[in-house]
Amino acid sequence: MISDDNLYTLAQSLGLAAMLLIVLYHFLEINAKDGAKTTPLSAERKADAVPGKAR
Repeated sequence: MISDDNLYTLAQSLGLAAMLLIVLYHFLEINAKDGAKTTPLSAERKADAVPGKAR
């Protein structure tokens, strides 16, 4: 059976790993290069998303 100390260490380790992965994801997302091939929406579809009065 797993002891309380082992469970505490496991929870701390998994929590730390999750936070590091979240920070890494946000770092990579912020520094990603924007290009026409990397964005799922084309320029025409982005223009369609703008409300009529804003055009």
